[in-house]
Amino acid sequence: MLTLHWTLKDVARITGGVIVGDPQLVVTSIGTDSRAVAPGSLFVAIVGEIYDGHRFAAQALQAGAHAALVSEVPTDLSAAVVVDDTLAALLVLATAHRQRFTGTVIAVTGSTGKTSTKDLLAGALNGSHASPRSYNNEIGVPLTILSAPVDAPYVIVEVGSRGVGHIELLMPAVRPDIAVITNLGVVHLETFGTEERLADAKWELAAAVGPTGTVVIPEEEKRLQRPTSATVLTFGPLGNVSVAGLRCDERGRPSFVLSYRGTSYPVTLAMSGRHQATNAAAAFAAAVAAGASPVDVVEGLSTASGSAWRMEIHRGTFTVVNDAYNANPDSMRSAIESVADMPGRHLAIVGAMAELGPVAVAEHEAVGQLLADSDYEGVIVVGEEPGIARAYGDAAVCVPDVTSALETAEALIRPGDVVLVKASRSGGLEHIALALIEIAAP
Repeated sequence: MLTLHWTLKDVARITGGVIVGDPQLVVTSIGTDSRAVAPGSLFVAIVGEIYDGHRFAAQALQAGAHAALVSEVPTDLSAAVVVDDTLAALLVLATAHRQRFTGTVIAVTGSTGKTSTKDLLAGALNGSHASPRSYNNEIGVPLTILSAPVDAPYVIVEVGSRGVGHIELLMPAVRPDIAVITNLGVVHLETFGTEERLADAKWELAAAVGPTGTVVIPEEEKRLQRPTSATVLTFGPLGNVSVAGLRCDERGRPSFVLSYRGTSYPVTLAMSGRHQATNAAAAFAAAVAAGASPVDVVEGLSTASGSAWRMEIHRGTFTVVNDAYNANPDSMRSAIESVADMPGRHLAIVGAMAELGPVAVAEHEAVGQLLADSDYEGVIVVGEEPGIARAYGDAAVCVPDVTSALETAEALIRPGDVVLVKASRSGGLEHIALALIEIAAP
């Protein structure tokens, strides 16, 4: 496949920068992490809240990068392009690379499920290039575009948003042919303020699709039923792609039937979680919109694997369900119900769901009540949270931190138990899950 091949002269022309060193020096990839430098790459020195990439530029060149993109005239670099703003220049470079693509670009956003839907799409579309992990912000999106071969048949980009205008800012580099909005939910209300602003922000992805493209949205979400010149495909109970007959096996892997244009397609996923059936319906809709055969899409969906720390099932003397990457009301509900369907005594180690704003107390209490209704025999609540323990009842054990949670869990867990570990990313509960996985190893 055709990959990146720019001289420093090309980089300077695209970004309006000034060259230091040989203008004909070639870079073949772009990176921002000096700890994972690819040979021949252009290291982009991003200035963040904690780290300044300029401090690591020389280290990156020593590790194999050919040059650096910087906003300060370097004194210790043999090759660089100097620009006013490296983050803005990164987006400009991605925009230039996007203009060379010959395949279909599919972009996925949503309050929840966007990473799993991206993973399912990557499985469904043979030869696709997809965002690694959750590369969905103003750094990750350009890096996804810049790492894509220009002749890849499909490029799948995950796009996040922290406010109105964030997605729109990234669209020159993405220019999606197909936009998928998985859902809206209540996550990020603390950031967006109102559900209407949340819907406006997610619709920015759909607004970037032209009249020859397709917008994929949940059929039940009225806030996304908006005018568009693109073709609209819906997924949901009454959508163009519907799901029926959902059931899960002992590892929480869902089987179901997708219906599309009068034909039914049985599907069994390798990814765990009841919610993956809905994500698969969204991925199916986007994949057939991209021109793939429904039969081939179903085959690809069945082999798709999920990203790390998302409903990972680890079996040993007891089973650990590591779903600690993030949490919101919908994903928490799905995880609790999926684990409750698995054989064994059910325990949960949970923490706060972040960015819920005014609905935080009610949503945390709903989680506690669901744990009680689902007959979880033990619940450990880590850190401050507004209601899980109170709603679950006196049997909940509240601990201040990860270390205390692990000590409590070791005393509580018995052979054959199924232990769910889940909280928002800021809680750091993946450390508990990883430690328990080691303990459970036979």
